[in-house]
Amino acid sequence: MNLASHAGEANANLLFVNFNQDCTSLAVGTKTGCRLFSLSSVDKLEPIYEHNETEDICIVERLFSSSLVAMVSLSSPRKLKVCHFKKGTEICNYSYPNTILAVRLNRLRLIVALEESLYIHNIRDMKVLHTIRDTPPNPTGLCALSVHNDNCYLAYPGSNQIGEVQIFDTVNLRAVTMIPAHDSPLAALAFNTTATKLATASEKGTVIRVFSLPDGQKLFEFRRGMKRCVSINSLAFTTDSVFLSASSNTETVHIFKLETPRERPTEEQGSWMGYVSQALKSSASYLPSGVTDVFNQGRAFANIKLPFSGLKNICALAMIQKLPRVLVASQDGYLYIYNLDPAEGGDCTLLKQHRLISDTSGEGIAEQGGDRPLTKPGGPSSFAAVAANKLPEPIPDRNVTEDYMESPDDGNCPTADLLGTAAHEDTLTDELKLDDDNEFPPMTHHTDIP
Repeated sequence: MNLASHAGEANANLLFVNFNQDCTSLAVGTKTGCRLFSLSSVDKLEPIYEHNETEDICIVERLFSSSLVAMVSLSSPRKLKVCHFKKGTEICNYSYPNTILAVRLNRLRLIVALEESLYIHNIRDMKVLHTIRDTPPNPTGLCALSVHNDNCYLAYPGSNQIGEVQIFDTVNLRAVTMIPAHDSPLAALAFNTTATKLATASEKGTVIRVFSLPDGQKLFEFRRGMKRCVSINSLAFTTDSVFLSASSNTETVHIFKLETPRERPTEEQGSWMGYVSQALKSSASYLPSGVTDVFNQGRAFANIKLPFSGLKNICALAMIQKLPRVLVASQDGYLYIYNLDPAEGGDCTLLKQHRLISDTSGEGIAEQGGDRPLTKPGGPSSFAAVAANKLPEPIPDRNVTEDYMESPDDGNCPTADLLGTAAHEDTLTDELKLDDDNEFPPMTHHTDIP
């Protein structure tokens, strides 16, 4: 969630906040650097990394639980830096023709979103594989990259007038499908873990839809509310794709359950409610389609009442200490952790609040404890190495010049990357070995992209 345009509001020091791909850590960008926090506990927000060199970080994205971090600063909004934060080294940097609005990562690809173009990098060597140019104006850099290796899809708006979603295969570099999701322009997109489902919301903000992939068929439709002028800030699935959260600029976060409506028990058929339900079904063919759509839309399974409204926020659904939690990181500089009852739903309970950044007095999180009482609801250094192995042949529409610097100490190194330890992740064939911190030596890699 990029807050650079809101730097004069709420907590002016906070520029960016986002969860990593599996919601095991939280990245925070501020006017003085960036921080990474572990999300393994409800009661404690454990710092993993802190980089404070008076650099205003407006984008910081971590690759799963590795040491690879992609960063963009307000002072150099066209430059992307990819760093190994544990070693304090810069792997490479790229300069783009316009301001970088968003960066997305998975184990195979790195995506850079500009207002009217998308750059697809191979994360193994950071080469540009493909550029999607002349996309409809996308001033927020809205896009979503799936984390699944087999369904490595990129979703982005196909129009700035209506809610069309373009699905692009970033491995085979081809368009997959176009989904006419909404009548209004898109506001939020999210893949489930296996990239078999895509959740969408429009600028209107009243209806959330879920589509199957790759065919683009509508599976679910949920009504967030009837209120106008609602901005959907984020959508997020649980790992098992059973629940979907939607946060907005209101004080309510909705959690929907993705289940097919079941027929009512036989004993209910003769009841008053059964009679009303049957009457509605019988009259549906005589009502306008908009009215029947409302009858068929699902309602929230659970809700959260935030202690604020009107602030940007980002929501995630994660398992922490073996229990389902709802995480809300907000523009006010706090992370809110709620309990979710997967059986009964209803109102979620606020468990803990953690402060994400230092206060204006300059005292750090460690000194302050990082928390506040619960409220009622209402310039890493760089060095060089050789890329002796032959690089992949460029695809026809590539337009990128790359310079590799040789190191006198390492003359037989393959194309370099630096990923930190992530021992819990499986090593997959032909991709980065996330559990081998020394698989490749570092490199210095400077590129200007036209």
